[in-house]
Amino acid sequence: MGNYELYEMNLKKNYKRNEKFLKIFEKWLNEQNLVPKTIKKHLDNIDLYINNYLNYHEVTKMEDGVSMVYMFLDDWFIRKCLWSSETSIRENAASIKKFYQCMCEKGYVKFEDYQFLCCEIKDNMNEFINSLVEYEQYDDEIW
Repeated sequence: MGNYELYEMNLKKNYKRNEKFLKIFEKWLNEQNLVPKTIKKHLDNIDLYINNYLNYHEVTKMEDGVSMVYMFLDDWFIRKCLWSSETSIRENAASIKKFYQCMCEKGYVKFEDYQFLCCEIKDNMNEFINSLVEYEQYDDEIW
């Protein structure tokens, strides 16, 4: 089996694994009495994070995504998602925090890792927004 076939096999396994986490998260969000539109937004944001971003270069498990949120919000999301804006960065950050809170409460992620993630987002939110502004200015200069 070649590298690409192995990657595809592992990717499919990870997608299947992530389905379980998305269902757990959806149930948890419903228990929070959120409106369906908000639940869908959180699920869409997390699907992007765990199924697209975490698997972009290599197959990465959801648990390992705790330490990768900085590069997602500061770079990948800004460059790869044409709808990125200050609002969407903040919404994605909120979704990621809620998702990992759920995963922590359910025992899939360590509390210390969840705390690290929350601090990472809080301490760097202005930097994420500044990166977006810089990227937009650079993009405008090119065109």
